[in-house]
Amino acid sequence: MKISFNWLKEYINIKESPEQVSEVLTATGLEVEGLEKVEAVKGGLQGLVIGQILTCEQHPNADKLKVTTVDIGKENAVNIVCGAPNVATGQVVIVATIGSTLYPTQGGEFKIKKSKIRGELSEGMICAEDEIGLGNSHEGIMVLDSKLPSGTPASAYFDFEDDYQIEIGLTPNRADATSHIGVARDLRAIYHTPVNWPPVDPFMVDNTELPIEVIIENTEACPRYSGVTISGLTVKESPEWLKQRLLSIGINPMNNLVDITNFVLHETGQPLHAFDANHIKGNKIVVKTLNQGTEFVTLDNEKRNLRKEDLMICNDSEGMCIAGVLGGLHSGITESTTKVFLESAYFSPAYIRKTSQNHQVKTDASFRFERGTDPNLTVYALKRAALMMKELGGGTISSEIVDVYPEVIKDFKIAVKKSNISRLIGKVLPENEIKQILTDLDIKVENETSAEFTAIVPPYRVDVQREADIIEEILRIHGFDNVELPNSVGADYLAEFPIKDPNRTQLKLSRYLAANGYYEIMTNSLTKPQYSNSIESLNTAEDVEIINKLSEDLGVLRQSLLFTGLEIVAYNVNRKQKDLRLFEFGKQYKLVDGKYNEEMHLGMWISGLHEIESWLGDKKDVDFHDLSGPVRSILGNLNINNIELIETNNPIYSYGLTLLKNNKEVGTCGLVNSNLTKPHGIKQEIFYADFNWDLLLRLTNDNIVVERVSKFPEVRRDLSLVIDKNVQYKDILALTLKTERKLITDVNVFDLYEGDNLGQDKKSYSVKFILTDKEKTLTDKVIDKTMNRLIRAFENELGAIIRQ
Repeated sequence: MKISFNWLKEYINIKESPEQVSEVLTATGLEVEGLEKVEAVKGGLQGLVIGQILTCEQHPNADKLKVTTVDIGKENAVNIVCGAPNVATGQVVIVATIGSTLYPTQGGEFKIKKSKIRGELSEGMICAEDEIGLGNSHEGIMVLDSKLPSGTPASAYFDFEDDYQIEIGLTPNRADATSHIGVARDLRAIYHTPVNWPPVDPFMVDNTELPIEVIIENTEACPRYSGVTISGLTVKESPEWLKQRLLSIGINPMNNLVDITNFVLHETGQPLHAFDANHIKGNKIVVKTLNQGTEFVTLDNEKRNLRKEDLMICNDSEGMCIAGVLGGLHSGITESTTKVFLESAYFSPAYIRKTSQNHQVKTDASFRFERGTDPNLTVYALKRAALMMKELGGGTISSEIVDVYPEVIKDFKIAVKKSNISRLIGKVLPENEIKQILTDLDIKVENETSAEFTAIVPPYRVDVQREADIIEEILRIHGFDNVELPNSVGADYLAEFPIKDPNRTQLKLSRYLAANGYYEIMTNSLTKPQYSNSIESLNTAEDVEIINKLSEDLGVLRQSLLFTGLEIVAYNVNRKQKDLRLFEFGKQYKLVDGKYNEEMHLGMWISGLHEIESWLGDKKDVDFHDLSGPVRSILGNLNINNIELIETNNPIYSYGLTLLKNNKEVGTCGLVNSNLTKPHGIKQEIFYADFNWDLLLRLTNDNIVVERVSKFPEVRRDLSLVIDKNVQYKDILALTLKTERKLITDVNVFDLYEGDNLGQDKKSYSVKFILTDKEKTLTDKVIDKTMNRLIRAFENELGAIIRQ
């Protein structure tokens, strides 16, 4: 962002040099990235002096040339050949001396040399205004009314003031400093000098002959809209002072009306838009969104297809402007414009940011709107621009100000503890200094006690929302360099860290998996659209499509980690790395009911040998239990208990389990269906586990209960149960805990047998039961009674036969 130093001084009285002001701005957080001198006239009139013509005679060899002698303050007068028709003896003129460089209004620069013109010596040049960049006239030389002595630099006569252009690297949070007055407000807090706002008291309505009705249909996108009409205007070139102001910050002047809107924008930070009132059909302004795909031609003559989120400024029948971003081709100011409707609004930063990004358009207006402008400044900026248009365009104000503001945006109220100020800054500041800083920053102090106060922050300070932000404001104005370093350096904070830290939990689990032989992978979230079409559990309609896709293979965001992980498996298998244990933390994306949804997941893949090939044992491939073991360990690591296991019906698995907690699916695991691995060229079995990491984080807790080891011995009893094949271990476990919860502390299957001698569709589980009483030693009578109850329950509810 560019700021003119001379322009800045119109709003605040500062005596410091541009270099000093730049240092102060950088110290307060408005980092100055460049300071460039801007000459009022290119070249600064270097080498040009005031001279007096002593003699003027006809050139002997040219009818249109004169030979003059000119006093330029040196010991001897110089000879200059001049072709101007108005040159005469006794005139005080501007002389370009030998060696000086001229920068004419039209054409390129040139250097003055000693030469002969038609045989007569010429030792300089008597200048016209266009030859030195001061105007466009070439009718004759400039004749001065001056008593300054000959040889005086020409710059002293014109009293030009060079300017300095300050370039500030504005951070996105400093929306309040996007103007000259915004920068002046920061300097006010440093120098304790008031900001001089241009008065708008003279504003008055001349007539009400051109009323324009304003209707806001989308108040979320446009909380406030102000406007006024001005008629009887003349579009013409702006006065020199206005053009110079805009040129000083790199803006090319257009005409008086457009230049005024740009001037007020860079003066106050409030964007304005001027509509040709003749193009406002029905004398009505409607702020709304249009249908998806509506075609609209913008000011740059580009046809754009609107999105349903794009806020538009419309008349009674059509769109006229993309709100806060870019005007339309047919509703702007032209040379024939005589009546304008002047808009000054507050638009939602989120809406403007999204529209600007969608259409890849960045303007001075969108730069400010998407950061957040001052909702309470719209009417002031409107009056300021209207008065300027009336003065410079000869118009009359032809309507009352229309100000649609359904719900007033209130100040932010922030509770501040005084002890936290010194704790964060590392230094105790006087209370009067704290109050002075906040007052100079337009932050009011209310409800003050000895321990705390309430800071009332105006809406334009969108970056000051928390107690820490208030303290930062105090610190940056006090000066970081004014805080002495203590003997020991430390850090402090106000934020309450969450009990569950997602990053720490993820890191802990990553280290656990890595310690157990797993390698972490990171895959691209962009993937192939055909993956979601390859399996029933994924829906192509829920794909999040990329607008400017790099290729068809990277056309959508993934709905599952599985496929990008299989690509990594295939890459390794093709390079003879077949024994794999991989995991990834990554996001999955879906479009559900028109809304984007993303979830963090943990994926695990295992394949190949159970352990490294060795002479100590036979080779064995990994199986389901090599995955289910780490799955259980992860849940235990997160202290998530009482997980219900059911057979999965997810088509990505040939077989597997779904893990439920409180009837919510926290994960799945199983053997990946070969129909999914074959397209990747993978022939070996792949076992995969998928966890909903967001849900696991909500379920995890650190409430680990540690108990003393019982001083009474535990007892083991085994049962061999012949049961139907459709009976699962979870059924045995659930029935055991239902029958005897107090004494049974552990249940586990240690053997499985299936054979013809058991009967058709039968299997045998050998189950161990661990019994413990924390208060006394178990007797055989109690043990037998407990086991008999279990046997009856298994026989009655599971149809089990107890093998003797």
